[in-house]
Amino acid sequence: MKESQYNELLDGLMLAIEDAIDDSGLDIDYETSAGILTLTCEDNSKVILSRQTPLLQLWMAARSGGFHFDYDDKQGDWLLDGKGEAFMAVLNRCLSEQTGEAVQLTI
Repeated sequence: MKESQYNELLDGLMLAIEDAIDDSGLDIDYETSAGILTLTCEDNSKVILSRQTPLLQLWMAARSGGFHFDYDDKQGDWLLDGKGEAFMAVLNRCLSEQTGEAVQLTI
C-alpha cells in the first residue's frame, strides 16, 4: 500500500467515526489534531487513534490496553495485528467498557 492510500483510508475512517458518534447520541466528545483522533468519554477517559505511517498501521490506546491494526485488502478492513479482529469490534468493546453502556457504532 502506498502512503497516500493509507492516509486516504484513515482520513475516511476517522471522519466516519466522528459521524457515527454524532448519530449515536452518546456522550462522547472527539477532537482531531495532527492525524490523531481523541475520543473522550463522560468520565474523562480517552480512546486515542493514531497513525503509524512508517508501519502503515492504525494504533489505538484505550484503558484496556494498546492495539495495532493492519489494513487487509481482501476484507477491506483494519484487523487487529495477530488476532484478525475487526477494528470497529475492538473500538466498540473499548468504548462500551469505558462508558459503561453498550456502544455499537457503525460506519
